[in-house]
Order: sequence, then structure tokens, then C-alpha cells
Amino acid sequence: MTDSDCDVLIAGGGPTGVTLAVLLARRGVKVIVAEKEADIYPLPRAAHIDHECMRILQEAGVADEVMGGSRRASRYDFRNAKGEVLLRFGGAEQIGSGGWPVANMIHQPSVEASLRRSLAAFANAKLHSKWELQSFADDGDGVTAQIETPDGERTIRARYLVGADGARSPVREDSGIIFDDLNFEEPWLVVDVLVDDYSRLPSDNLQICNPERPTTCVLMGEGRHRWEFMIKPGETAEQVSDDAFIETLLEPWNVKGAVRMERKAVYTFRARIASQWRKGRVLLAGDAAHQTPPFAGQGMCSGLRDAANLAWKLAAVVKGEADHRLLDTYQPEREPNVRATIDMAIMMGRTVCITNRWSAFLRDLKFKLGRVLGKLPGGPPDYPPISTGAILKDSVGAGSYFPQPVSVDGNRLDEVLGTNHWLITRQDLSSRKLAPFANKLEIWFDEQAVEAVLVRPDRYVFGTGDSNLLQTSWRHVRRTASTRP
Repeated sequence: MTDSDCDVLIAGGGPTGVTLAVLLARRGVKVIVAEKEADIYPLPRAAHIDHECMRILQEAGVADEVMGGSRRASRYDFRNAKGEVLLRFGGAEQIGSGGWPVANMIHQPSVEASLRRSLAAFANAKLHSKWELQSFADDGDGVTAQIETPDGERTIRARYLVGADGARSPVREDSGIIFDDLNFEEPWLVVDVLVDDYSRLPSDNLQICNPERPTTCVLMGEGRHRWEFMIKPGETAEQVSDDAFIETLLEPWNVKGAVRMERKAVYTFRARIASQWRKGRVLLAGDAAHQTPPFAGQGMCSGLRDAANLAWKLAAVVKGEADHRLLDTYQPEREPNVRATIDMAIMMGRTVCITNRWSAFLRDLKFKLGRVLGKLPGGPPDYPPISTGAILKDSVGAGSYFPQPVSVDGNRLDEVLGTNHWLITRQDLSSRKLAPFANKLEIWFDEQAVEAVLVRPDRYVFGTGDSNLLQTSWRHVRRTASTRP
């Protein structure tokens, strides 16, 4: 296909779309991002990025900048109406396997600004504001899109179209793709504040499981804090959004004079997954493909994981290094992880959103008993590894997440080995490149009891075993999207 304006047209210039664009541009793919808004939405939305997604932002060239404006809480507590701890997740400030702190509270507009600056450095990528996708047609050889621009309607020809255009995604709707509704729908009031006196605010992230008014209180990026209040039956969005009403909600927190309101918004927290993430040359990513309640802090993270999974596959297909069927592994690999994160968020939400006093009493009793018996988890469960797709299924560790060690002088493994796939043998650990990471990598090799590993560009393990077989199998899966030679 030689008559295209770009290899990949991305509808939506939010964090998922721009991250995908940066990762594609780094791989030599020509990208256009069409964003209907004039500028970045200036107020906070997502509040959390985990260590794996910080690693993705590292590849996008913005991790240090994002980290500089982020904050960390040592604990995530679920407390009842009396303030008693029902469930506590600790260790959020520790370094995770992705090579960054486990949990990082961020200011989304600042993250998006960093990503856009990174994208602007690539000659083969362009983000156009006030470009709104009107329609598109997939003819099997490419996608022709009609876009309304400030200068009138424009036709863009692309090899692939990615809808990263949010929960109301026109790309998804125009493709006739329906949602699988996971039956969670709760209206909440979100209140974001600017902080003048941190000493009067909680330093931990909190879920207040009070049947009178379930409430979330969490840190955000530097200078900000957030409360979320469940809206009771009979209350209207207009009523709860009134400044005087919000003042009464904040009264028990004793923060008057310590904070200034920046944003108030009513959201309906939902859990939904699109039935189809690829339809021919059209793909979905981020909120266009899935929506999760915010209790596990995985909304934006899930979109960034989509971008990391999709980027290397799209690049390989566009550059003729892989068969287009490789893209069919995208949804089977990502959907189980998304469903697990949504299940976790729903579990947390249903723990928090109990408004019946008797049910709340029984919940509290259950958690107290679990604490006494030592049966409560110390943190969220590990999300499932990739179980099917572009992996060597029968090999040890296939589909698991490969860690990023940090050397004593602060270097990270990805910065040394680059963005492509890696073949690492146990003998390689003594090389000049890997010696600074050898101790931690050797632990991984010992735990898996393997001599070689092939790591995919999104840092999931393709497979382990004989190095020659790994190389042969990796070439084969890219050609056929099957691990069967």
C-alpha cells in the first residue's frame, strides 16, 4: 500500500492514544493522531499509575518527568464507619518488578502534556487538535477516514485505524461493536482540590466503608488531593454538585482553609468490555475497549498496557516483519488481564458501596475475623499472565512479566537493552551490558530453572529454553501468529 497518508491513524489524543503514537513512532511507524478537542482537558481525571505502566512511560521517554510530579502513599486502607481498618494494602512506595515504585499518584493533565512533548520530537508523527473523525471505511487494503478540521473536511488514508477515543467511542459505535456489561453501575461525586496545607490531610489512600455515605479519599499529583462520595438514591447531580453541599461533605475531614476546590464532577462508575477489539483494519484501545470502576486505580493503566501490547505488533505488521494475524493475539492477550482488574475493582467497589447497615455490620465482622485468622491479603492479587497468543505456551514462564532490575548507579535494564525483543542466556549475565543487573537477573533464572529467555518488546516472556529454538519460534510466531512450527 503506497498511497497512504500514514501507517496508523489514531482517533483520540488522550494518554492511551498518544502513548501508542509515541511507541509506534519510536519504531519508525508513520502516525497521525486526530484529537477533536483544542487542547488537553485541564482538570484531573485518572489519579494513579502503577510500576508496570511507569515502565511503559519510560519507553515513551516521560517517566522521569512524570515521577517528578507524582506522590506516593505507603498504605491503601479500607476502613469502616468507626475508622477501624478492615483491609490494608501496604508497600505502595516500594520498587515493583517494573523498576519503579508500586503505586504513583499523578496529575493526568501533566502526564498528557509530557507525552505530547515526547511525540512532538518525532518527524514521523503528528498530533492534530480540533480534528474530529466523521466517518471511515475499511476496504481490506486500508482505511479511508473523513475528518472535520478547522480548514474543512479532509480525507486521510491509513493502513490501520485505532479508536482510542474514549468511553463513547465513535470508532467502536460506527464499527457496530457492542459492550459486555459486567453489571456494576454506581453514581459518584468526584471532588478535586488544590492543597495549601498538607499537614491537615490524610497521607494514606482511604476507602471509607460507611453505609451512611461510602467515600474515597486519595492523594493525587503534587499539590492536589481527591475525594469521591457515593450519591444516595433520590439525590440529583445538581444537588450534590452545589458548593454548599460539598462543604458539608468535607466537614468531617476538617480541611476548611487547607484546600481549595479545583473540580467537581458527577460520574457513573461502570464495568464494561467491548466484544471485539479488532475488526479488520480497525482496532480499539483504552476506554473505547473497556471501562472499569476506579477502586483499583487501573483505568488509565489498562489503556497504557493496551498501547504497549499493540505498538510492537502493529509496527511489525506495518513494516512487513510479521503477518497481520499477529494482531489477532491482541484481545486474547489483553482481555483476561482487563477482566481481572475489573473484577478486582468491582470487588473493592462492592465492599465499599454497601449502604445497608446490617450488611455493613456483617461485612465488618467478616473482615475482622479474616484479620484475626491471618486470611486477609496484604495487597491486590497478581493479575493473570498471558495464557494464549504470541507466546511459546509449553515453556516455563511463558506469558509472565519480565522484571526490570535497577543497577546500583540507577540505570534500568530497558535503557541498556533497548526497545526490541531480547534473547538473554545465563552466560550473557557476565557481559559488560548485563553485569550491573546480573545478581537480580540470576535470581529470576534460578526461580524459573532455565538457561535462556526471549522477552517480547512489551516485556512479557515469549518463552524459555534452548536459545536456538527460541529464536526459531519467535520468527515463526511473527510470520504466522501461531507458536506451532
